[in-house]
Amino acid sequence: MRAFVLEMPKHWIEERRRLGHDKRDEVWDGVLHMVPTPGTTHQTFSALLLRVLSPLAESRGLQMLFEINLLGAAGWDDYRVPDLVIFDPRHTSERGIEQRAEVVIEILSPNDESRDKLPFYASCGIPEVWLIDPKTRALEILSLTDQYSTPGTESAVLGIRFSVSAGPKLRLEWPGGSTEI
Repeated sequence: MRAFVLEMPKHWIEERRRLGHDKRDEVWDGVLHMVPTPGTTHQTFSALLLRVLSPLAESRGLQMLFEINLLGAAGWDDYRVPDLVIFDPRHTSERGIEQRAEVVIEILSPNDESRDKLPFYASCGIPEVWLIDPKTRALEILSLTDQYSTPGTESAVLGIRFSVSAGPKLRLEWPGGSTEI
């Protein structure tokens, strides 16, 4: 269900914050997007990716977090909360990640807005955006040139090649290792 409220009453925002319902809220050019908590399949797949990718990111001097604010140039007036983010720790603050990440990973859900976030991610100069279907394990790696390019299956940032095997399973291969999730 989609809803549009012309002006969000302050007491609604305060109640969402008090109840902890605002953890995944995003603000797109000053417009509040209230994003529901992902389901079990989504969360399980996200946790598996975090477990596998974190050491690979750390080996390149990067860090990885889930569901953290990624703030654009306008700060709290324009931010997104990707499922997973790989970033250089120099770009963090108490608010979250400031205007730059190396990889943003969006786990797709029915009717989500992941693809609608691409212009924002491009404005932050994020080199790669990964879109992954947690059920089919289909993956698109979009690389930034002037805009995001035709999907690929290899990450230049982490040096990982992806494919889908029976199960379905997402197969990750990197120099010296591989795994399936």
